[in-house]
Amino acid sequence: MRALIQRVSHAKVEVDGRVTGEIGQGLMILICAMGGDTETEAEKLAQRISKLRIFKDAADKMNLSVSDIGGACLVVSQFTLAADTSRGNRPGFSYAADPATGERLYLHFAEALRGLGLPVETGEFGADMDVSLLNQGPVTIWMDSADRA
Repeated sequence: MRALIQRVSHAKVEVDGRVTGEIGQGLMILICAMGGDTETEAEKLAQRISKLRIFKDAADKMNLSVSDIGGACLVVSQFTLAADTSRGNRPGFSYAADPATGERLYLHFAEALRGLGLPVETGEFGADMDVSLLNQGPVTIWMDSADRA
């Protein structure tokens, strides 16, 4: 799986003008299931992200995790993270998992974060979503569950 993680002051996702998820301070996580990914990879990635120390401590160093600060996660599926831009001007998405697998792993990832004690809000798989956030720092981290080219 592939994740783009942003440290946020707040974030929100809407579908057709309806808020499907909203958080205060925490992590905005854009997530993409790639071909061949499994539930085990979703769980391992959730573990890694939950422990990612990207929030400032009293000494102003990035030394705290989202759990440490009592933050929340907003998880939004984004298959475009699998974009192949190596040829031409139109990205290809053949590296992304098929939609049924993508949705299953996206939901499993969100549940894995909840299982770690984190409050989790989500977008709506496959929907045209409006995402707004205030990236704090800015801090943005790219993370893969496996080594990829």
